[in-house]
Amino acid sequence: MADPSSYRPKPGQIPDSPGVYKFRDEHGRVIYVGKAKSLRQRLSSYFQDIANLHHRTRTMVLTAASVEWTVVGTEVEALQLEYSWIKEFDPRFNVKYRDDKSYPSLAVTIGEEFPRAQVMRGPKRKGVRYFGPYAHAWAIRETVDLLLRVFPVRTCSAGVFKRSAQIGRPCLLGYIGKCSAPCVGRVTAEEHRELAEEFCDFMAGRTGTYLRRLEQQMKDAAAEMEYERAARLRDDIEALKRAMEKNAVVLADATDADLIAVAEDELEAAVQIFHVRGGRVRGQRGWVTDKVEAVDTAGLVEHALQQLYGDEQGDAGGVGGSGGVPKEVLVPALPEAYEPVQEWLSSRRGAQVSLRIPQRGDKKDLMATVQRNAQHALALHKTKRASDLTTRSRALEEIAEALDLDSAPLRIECFDISHLQGDDVVASMVVFEDGLARKSEYRRFQIKGRVGDTQIWHGEGQDDVRSMHEVVSRRFRRYLLEKQKTGEWVDGEVDEAVGGPIDPETGRPRKFAYPPQLVVVDGGQPQVAAAKKALDELGIEDVAVCGLAKRLEEVWLPGEGDPVILPRTSEGLYLLQRIRDEAHRFAISYQRSKRSKSMKAGALDSVPGLGDTRRQALLKHFGSLKRLRVATVQQICEVPGIGRRTAETVLAALAGAAQPAPAVNTATGEIIEEEGPAEPATASSERGYGS
Repeated sequence: MADPSSYRPKPGQIPDSPGVYKFRDEHGRVIYVGKAKSLRQRLSSYFQDIANLHHRTRTMVLTAASVEWTVVGTEVEALQLEYSWIKEFDPRFNVKYRDDKSYPSLAVTIGEEFPRAQVMRGPKRKGVRYFGPYAHAWAIRETVDLLLRVFPVRTCSAGVFKRSAQIGRPCLLGYIGKCSAPCVGRVTAEEHRELAEEFCDFMAGRTGTYLRRLEQQMKDAAAEMEYERAARLRDDIEALKRAMEKNAVVLADATDADLIAVAEDELEAAVQIFHVRGGRVRGQRGWVTDKVEAVDTAGLVEHALQQLYGDEQGDAGGVGGSGGVPKEVLVPALPEAYEPVQEWLSSRRGAQVSLRIPQRGDKKDLMATVQRNAQHALALHKTKRASDLTTRSRALEEIAEALDLDSAPLRIECFDISHLQGDDVVASMVVFEDGLARKSEYRRFQIKGRVGDTQIWHGEGQDDVRSMHEVVSRRFRRYLLEKQKTGEWVDGEVDEAVGGPIDPETGRPRKFAYPPQLVVVDGGQPQVAAAKKALDELGIEDVAVCGLAKRLEEVWLPGEGDPVILPRTSEGLYLLQRIRDEAHRFAISYQRSKRSKSMKAGALDSVPGLGDTRRQALLKHFGSLKRLRVATVQQICEVPGIGRRTAETVLAALAGAAQPAPAVNTATGEIIEEEGPAEPATASSERGYGS
């Protein structure tokens, strides 16, 4: 790797003006392309102390051997030139969006003498109008099949069309009325082209004209007592309405807009785009990309805009698909160079383009839907990688090699700590066997500040390191206890001849009976040291430990001053990251459930021996806590299942509990008295309960 100081430009050599720059490696290949409002400021930032650079930026400048730049007049020109260079040189350190699959579109070959409607994939061609893209080809075929009743355009291939013309007999679609059969001269080329234009207009969203025309024709046919023709027109109207229902109205103001959402993690990002034309979702597409450069959400949005509209020209309003640039582009975050990007989009469209973040109403709600699709696409992408047997095997081998393990870790356990500002501290343990989640083995822990009978710290306040030490100690103490129960653990040695981790009576694995080959902790060097110390204190030496730090996805090993850096394309890193994220999710869900229960807890929850059934019976009988507080012991004993001792305990608990704040009518300011029957619901829904 080259020293950045060896190719750093001399002071004053870099101009202070907008431009685009290229980093090249020792072989002259372009490895990174960027743009800047001020080339001097931007390029100088790459040649500061390497330790201060982002990990990916540091890798790029160490790989590079030279830098060059081109001065342009405006930031808009810089944006266009950057896109052109990225497309031309395909730099390895630039974010590049690629379709995770080739999305099909409905295409009408207007450039042909007899236009044809068909499913098309791949790059766009001249003389073809596109609608979509769609998620599935069968969705296109269903829509076309419905519309052919009203717009019987040609759908056959050139070979079939030529053959039918030679024999003078149309294909089956011509006989059943779903093709106007121009091959045998039933309609002229001009009449068929008019049909194709009407088909395109309907697909582009101009539906009202045709429906009103058909409805009038149906009424006229009925008035003239041509009932069969009226029935056919009625069926045509129903077919058009069914085709329209496939694209429900999502924006009532007939907006033409593209909505872009981004879901990302440290290594990858998924982008989803909804194409809305005439207020209806006419197409959807998505990409998944590696984050090979240090880029935030705004930067990902800017790259996505370049990818989407770099080759587009004109207004998308009349197309009905993804071609052209729409009037509005809605994004989750505005690019840093907001005004130049908006000006560039307007130049591509030939008219003003509004680039903004939706703040309220239907557009914000639809953006939330697009965001959910992006998150699902990212999760599905990771799941596909993890579900492949070959990929999982390679991931485990890479982990074993990176951590210097004797064999692949077939069982991996990951621990994570979660709390809310130091309160309700909990921990999670997730288990992956052979690279797949084994959810039946997941465990949750409530941090107590003790290990066994020894108080090691007060479990209040935020201390992830001591919490990690506690939870790992508790997990492996249980493992040793299970060994002792079965007689496998004798004087610190395992007797393989005894039962093992499978219970001979039930045939099921004993709890905590299986040891992992690898323990992963969510955190860096301190958490790893705490987990290793816990294992050492218990005398366990055959379990490896590592930590995965979130910020740079570094893998830390016990006693090592420097982390292990796995390549960004490493399947082992993907697996470790997925395990860590699952532990984090499981811990967060447990912590939230505990917090929810504590917020709903009421005065009756602290009564010893009073379960949910008798608690609800009390509230149902008296109607509210206020009435229960003023009841006598004899009145409480009238409730089925409540004895005198329990009644006295309930009254004592209510007497010691704080009085709930009175309910207030916010419209009048009056205090609402608790009179009348209680609502039949669970205890937590009663007024005053849970205050």
